[in-house]
Amino acid sequence: MMNLDHSRFIHAHQQVTRGRRSMDAQDDEITVEQAAENYAAEVARWREVRGMSKRALALAMGFDPSYVSHVESGRHKPSEEFSRLADEALNAGKAIWRRWCDYEQARARTRRPAATPPAQRRPEQPYATGSALVVEHDAARLQYDGSNYRLTMRRRLRNTGDEPVTRYLIRISVDRYPGDPERSNAHYRAHPLTWNELALTATCRGEAMSWQVKHDRDAFKEVWLVFDNEHGRFPLYPGESVWIEYAYTVGDDKWGNWFQRAVRLPTEQLEVQLVFPAALDPVVWGTETSMTAEASPLRTPPVRSDNGELRQFTWITTTPALHARYRLEWRFRARPERNMNQGESR
Repeated sequence: MMNLDHSRFIHAHQQVTRGRRSMDAQDDEITVEQAAENYAAEVARWREVRGMSKRALALAMGFDPSYVSHVESGRHKPSEEFSRLADEALNAGKAIWRRWCDYEQARARTRRPAATPPAQRRPEQPYATGSALVVEHDAARLQYDGSNYRLTMRRRLRNTGDEPVTRYLIRISVDRYPGDPERSNAHYRAHPLTWNELALTATCRGEAMSWQVKHDRDAFKEVWLVFDNEHGRFPLYPGESVWIEYAYTVGDDKWGNWFQRAVRLPTEQLEVQLVFPAALDPVVWGTETSMTAEASPLRTPPVRSDNGELRQFTWITTTPALHARYRLEWRFRARPERNMNQGESR
């Protein structure tokens, strides 16, 4: 378990405070551009929670296969028809519809007859074939202590591009009641994820990484892990490989009984370890979903091992397909009354 020393904690707290101030400003008087960005993030979040590819969602809604990609990238602006159909297809409990309403309200507040199209921006982080980043090894360890889940992610990244990599995007997303999105949305409005409870830490090359908030929602966070800190910079140069590690905590009232891994970068090996108190008598199973296939059982089962008071389940796959999703679920046979209706991340 990683801990920040006092100076690093103050540094991280200042970053969180800046992120919160930014979000407060957006809530007070959000711009059209910010509303459009929030809308795109909401669509992407619910699509990933439901395990759907962009193409699959577009086809389910009767749109051109590339349309969802254009919406999430900001090339297509929010529309009433798309919002209604996306909310229905993703069973989002009006969350997408509310983001569209926010966008329309922001447009109504502007005095300009039409917003000037933003200049084309360089992608913040590639997540597709041809990306400059390759994940040589992706290892997730999720440990439950009876009330909280602590996720530790270790990734070995290789820069195959021509320029230094200076930051890396991570996502934290939960869905407490995936079968009842309105209840889930209400739950997180009343009990949002907070930075204090997450206690996010990140390291690279033995150094603490600074981080910057990109999106801060009740049940969804996006954070840039930056290859620097108050003492200096340590970018990932072309041809280099490096391990990064980050960790955070979520209570079982917000997390739930499943964990999903989405392959967003070319990946050579993916590993998941689930660690539970043996006294709870946990059982684990899993499914996988690809761009071309619906959910089906994992091709190999998670391997169980007992170590004193802990029971561990390990699952490994090599060269997983890009955009594939692997979902592990569990239940505690010795505590059926505490079984959750699922939460997701990551």
